[in-house]
Amino acid sequence: MMLSLRRYFFAGLLVWVPLGVTVLIVKFLVDLMDRSLVLLPMAYRPENLLGFKIPGLGVVLTVLVVLITGMVAANLFGRQLVRIGEDLLARIPLVRSIYSAVKQVLETLFSSSGQSFRRVVLVEYPRRDMWTLAFVTGTGVTDVENKVGSKLVNLFVPTTPNPTSGYFLMVPLDDVIDVNLSIDAGLKLIMSAGVVVPDGVAGKTAKKRK
Repeated sequence: MMLSLRRYFFAGLLVWVPLGVTVLIVKFLVDLMDRSLVLLPMAYRPENLLGFKIPGLGVVLTVLVVLITGMVAANLFGRQLVRIGEDLLARIPLVRSIYSAVKQVLETLFSSSGQSFRRVVLVEYPRRDMWTLAFVTGTGVTDVENKVGSKLVNLFVPTTPNPTSGYFLMVPLDDVIDVNLSIDAGLKLIMSAGVVVPDGVAGKTAKKRK
């Protein structure tokens, strides 16, 4: 009896906890984007025009602003405006470092030809015979490779259960192992602390280790 109740209880948790977390995250994002309505003049805000607030309207406004910005930035005149703005930001010491770093990361992630975060690998970390999942973020720095005397690969090792934080490693190419995992599957495995294991996972060595 107790075993059955326990099984039912955990089965219920598996339904409600992911659903609850998803609702909370979506609500947080919607509430955050609803704040974009402050960009509108007070007289044109929905709560003043209609007499009540429409949840999620800020999401529509945010998407429209991003789309319009992209349309402007994609033409010749818009590119000139963006270039002028970037030149102004480049003259501000702290701002230029942050802006250029964020822009380079986004350009790399959204580039169709880039290889960042498109491969999941295994690496021995934090010590030998202890393996962890990592994401390939790029090729090694030439000057560093010359100093260490081996071909390197840049890796990002996420933390559990928050994969947005982690460690940057430069590892010899011969010391990483490619695994047959998609980015989504790798993230699920990390965020669940190994509870969610994809079916039929097979690994293959990228190169024979010396």
